[in-house]
Amino acid sequence: MNYTVLIGGAAGQGMDTLSELLTKSLKRYGFFVFKHSDYMSRVRGGHNFIQIRFSDKPVYTYEENIDIIFALNKETIDLHKGRLKEDGIILADKEVSEENNILALDLEDTAKNAGNSRAMTSVGMGSIIKMLGLKSDKALKVMEDTLKESILDVNMNAFSKGYEMVEKRFNLDSMNDGRILIDGNTAVAMGAAAAGCRYYCGYPMTPSTTVLSNMEKWSHGLGIFTEQVEDEVAALNMALGASYAGVRAMTGSSGGGIALMSEALSLAGIIETPVVIINVQRPGPATGLPTRTEQADLRFVMHSGHGEFPRMVISLRNVEDAFYQTTRAFNLAEKYQIPVILLSDQYLADGATTTVPFDFKKVKIERFLHEEKLPEGRYKRYELTESGVSPRIIPGKFEDKVVLVDSDEHDEYGNITESAQVRKDMVDKRNKKGALLESEIQEPWLIGVESPENLIVCWGSVYGPVKEAIELLVEEEISIGALVYGDIYPFPIKLLQEKSKSAKRIIDIENNSTAQLDGLMRQFALIKSDIKILKYDGRAFSIDEVYRRLKEVIE
Repeated sequence: MNYTVLIGGAAGQGMDTLSELLTKSLKRYGFFVFKHSDYMSRVRGGHNFIQIRFSDKPVYTYEENIDIIFALNKETIDLHKGRLKEDGIILADKEVSEENNILALDLEDTAKNAGNSRAMTSVGMGSIIKMLGLKSDKALKVMEDTLKESILDVNMNAFSKGYEMVEKRFNLDSMNDGRILIDGNTAVAMGAAAAGCRYYCGYPMTPSTTVLSNMEKWSHGLGIFTEQVEDEVAALNMALGASYAGVRAMTGSSGGGIALMSEALSLAGIIETPVVIINVQRPGPATGLPTRTEQADLRFVMHSGHGEFPRMVISLRNVEDAFYQTTRAFNLAEKYQIPVILLSDQYLADGATTTVPFDFKKVKIERFLHEEKLPEGRYKRYELTESGVSPRIIPGKFEDKVVLVDSDEHDEYGNITESAQVRKDMVDKRNKKGALLESEIQEPWLIGVESPENLIVCWGSVYGPVKEAIELLVEEEISIGALVYGDIYPFPIKLLQEKSKSAKRIIDIENNSTAQLDGLMRQFALIKSDIKILKYDGRAFSIDEVYRRLKEVIE
């Protein structure tokens, strides 16, 4: 069982609310759900659409073929009718179109009779639920739980009228529901909160904004201080100030905003102050495509900031990974007193999916603060140690110890210096931490055949379409598997070296034009891919495209 509903129209027509209600309802009926949004960077107008895929088994990405199109305008029909399955149906208002295979209903008039013409999407939702063969109870409960009381009765009435307007077209039954429905940005925010983050600041920049808004929403209940600052230059500097004072701190943005943080990223490196940064990627350069997706910032965040200093880069593969890797990032940042950069993208950030509930018992908060009595004399904030990690204390923790930090090169106490020897000692000290980080890196996930002849390498959110494509190809008895990278800098090479020995071909799949992962493989492991499957039109891979292109390569 595998179905996709597409809701399309112009911004401002109520698609977001309808998709939220329908996605939540399908989850309540017990289905595995994946929601994918494709929207323009404007408040009103333009063509936007949302695809909701659901099944009786886990789904990780979207499909190209559609079972039901709910069209709020004619443009949606014109653009997407070619993707309709043979037994699919287009649902639209009678004023939109009178073409064949379109179920033209009195959606707007029915909504008016229910109390408000704007409730037309609720009429449509009722019709969709009925066409799927589902009972109305769970969907009505979702509306009751989600909508404001002032508009609830009208929309529930509109839903019921829509439910009565059509006949059952598919025969679906409810399943057991023990999962949560969550998007990537919410998973990141939840992971930060679980890790003890108590300060988050940022400037709204699509598609990172909902990390900030979620942290703000939970701020009073969880004791998190959140602030919308004037720009990203201020954001990272303020997060560093909070971290210096002893609070776990985080900030985030997208590519252009992360670019503005470059100088402060260097500040984090030289003052050795931990911080977590989330970069939710979108296509550049400059403004690029503000509401689309891409994986083109990997090299950028690896080398952002002037000078040499250690940092860690972790790419997020799905919502569950986003939660647990975010909690891990805080521990790594404090253990080594470095910036840790999380890489997400619009596809993962906005895409909602069902998953098992997160296990908060797995979250361990490790502060790595020096709590014992310090030696007599002045406190050495940058003490030269064998590991390169100096004892870090919170200012004011010890009455007789003063914490000095400085953005100029400094000695062990934090005093400015221009000594050649001290400069060399401090660079060596910081670089020791970079070497230690290599002991922390996690090897990529291996999916598919254990020792495949066709070895895929990919990273981040490409995991979803690659996983499903591999499952289909393995069923066809094709020897194929994939290494999906999460930790990406420092770059793990052990599993890559091992699996590449038995592979007849290595296939690199990325959402960028320059094969940045392939470049890292060549740089750090002296291994290069034989074939590259790249996509950089601002859209994510579908399972169909990955499957189709892999078949072409293999055959």
